[in-house]
Amino acid sequence: MTETPTPGPGKVLVPAEELRGFAAALLEKGGLRPEHARTTADVFVWAALRGVDSHGTARVPAYLELLAKGVANARPEITVESSTGAVAVLDADRAPGPVALTAAAEEAVTRARASGIAAVGVRRTVHTGAIGYYVSKIAEQGLIGIAFVAGMPNMGYTGVKGAAVATSPLAVAVPAESHAPLLLDMATATIALGRIRQARASGTPLPEGAAATEDGTPTTDPDKAVMPLPLGGAKGSGMSLAFELLTSVLVGAPIFAAFHSDDPEGRKHRQNALLIAIDPAAFGDADDFTAAVDATLATLKALTPADGAQGVFYPGERSAAVAARRAGEGVPVAAKVWRELTESAARFGIAPPEVQG
Repeated sequence: MTETPTPGPGKVLVPAEELRGFAAALLEKGGLRPEHARTTADVFVWAALRGVDSHGTARVPAYLELLAKGVANARPEITVESSTGAVAVLDADRAPGPVALTAAAEEAVTRARASGIAAVGVRRTVHTGAIGYYVSKIAEQGLIGIAFVAGMPNMGYTGVKGAAVATSPLAVAVPAESHAPLLLDMATATIALGRIRQARASGTPLPEGAAATEDGTPTTDPDKAVMPLPLGGAKGSGMSLAFELLTSVLVGAPIFAAFHSDDPEGRKHRQNALLIAIDPAAFGDADDFTAAVDATLATLKALTPADGAQGVFYPGERSAAVAARRAGEGVPVAAKVWRELTESAARFGIAPPEVQG
């Protein structure tokens, strides 16, 4: 007898395809072109399937607000500038990140097929979403994907008082033969801002050295914490600064210097990115490469687990398994998020999908 999956306490269970269509319908009503709404919804549902709820469908109401306020441009005129075959800069015209970075990933794959490697910078986008999605799309084409993002300063920097740099993420996806691709997707912060909000709501103390007060003093009190601290201290803050140079400064749209200047325009929300695609075929036999990736991952998994460990896992393996399970069972959506989605649906005259609660 097959058990009916349960969504968990305080959640509803929504079929993935229906959730994707529902999110796309809401975003289209919010002003996005139909194809851009579908792309953005796909990024959100991809994250939700993998258990990354902070970047999942919980983002839909926030994006609707960004669109309504004009922070995100619902009808962007995206342009691509290039002076060499392997490099391009995509000016997003304040398009939502999923729209801009999906286009950049496709551009990088096309150029890497011709040149062996390609780099596409993204200028003037708004909230990139889960950057693991974009490098995964590159890996689905048999190429290696690498991405860097820089945004608004919201994290401490070693030796500086107050927020100085951004929690800029890095993602790497490497295709394999029979294993799920390796997917490393990490921020330069010790914990996410969402984790601080969750701890505040539950009254749970934060880990030592993970967050700080407004003036940069480390604290475990979630009511006093306003920003995360960099991962590994000077290492994380140094990585964030490097990503600002590799993205914002490289594409001619500096964020850090403008943010810390006297110009009020410097505080307007924006993000920049750099996506790199590498074709293994340019280095040798592509099939040999993916076979060797498989052998590497299999070797790792065959190592003796440490005492108390549930097994040995490589980056992205467990989230891929969660995605496979949720694709069949449905995606759990927090009751608060579902209420916000259905309230937006009622305002737009959209019928929400049936759920199991």
